[in-house]
Amino acid sequence: MSPAPQVRITHIGGPTTLLEIGGWRLLTDPTFDPPGRRYDFGWGTSSKKVTGPAVPPAALGPIDAVLLTHDHHGDNLDDLGRTLLPSARRVLTTTAGARRLGGAARGLEPWATTVLSHKGRPTIEVTATPARHGPPLSQPIVGDVIGFALRWDGQHHGQLWISGDTVLYHGIRTIAERLRIGTAMLHLGGVRFPITGPIRYTMTGRHAVRICQAIRPHTTIPVHYEGWRHFQQPREEIEREFAGAADDIRGSVRWLTIGAATDVTV
Repeated sequence: MSPAPQVRITHIGGPTTLLEIGGWRLLTDPTFDPPGRRYDFGWGTSSKKVTGPAVPPAALGPIDAVLLTHDHHGDNLDDLGRTLLPSARRVLTTTAGARRLGGAARGLEPWATTVLSHKGRPTIEVTATPARHGPPLSQPIVGDVIGFALRWDGQHHGQLWISGDTVLYHGIRTIAERLRIGTAMLHLGGVRFPITGPIRYTMTGRHAVRICQAIRPHTTIPVHYEGWRHFQQPREEIEREFAGAADDIRGSVRWLTIGAATDVTV
């Protein structure tokens, strides 16, 4: 077996992270606008950004690929985030998003796989995973979303999975059946909007516990829970949900210090 490459993750804010894997530099859902602006999400929904990125774009360094769960919501791709896309060698996203973005964007349907390869670096197999950004039958309104599962030689515990903006539904449960997940980066926050009442558009801490019961990850990393008004479940509430989980699930949770590069064993 090949030696395990070093993995370092920097949570920049919201859903945005920098993944450094054996020389690769992968950016997820780029959001770098300053706080204060209100963004329209369509169908009468909107939200205000209340926290800026912990790392400015100028401090990022080169980006090899962007893993973009969806392009059509400002809390996953904002204006400054868009300006970074042309500098990345590849942008992986939904098929609809790739058509909208053009350029180096490549669209993936759920369970489609592509490979990132470069001399002197581990080859990373990227698999798009299912996601549904709202209740049943909401896809025509909320649009397509995917997650990403990353596999490379030398992983100790299993693949690194980025859930994307999704609720807990049967498509997410199939991930536990088809993949061995070692590290789960879960988009939480329990997104809600006043105009749509109690309807959730991302997972809560309780949902996160339930998916962890199915996949039993070695490490669980919450993201997408702060920085925006429509993120309705903050860290302290998510922590309370995990506090009542089984010992292995509760012990798997790792909160990253926002803006700090953190070494993770995958």
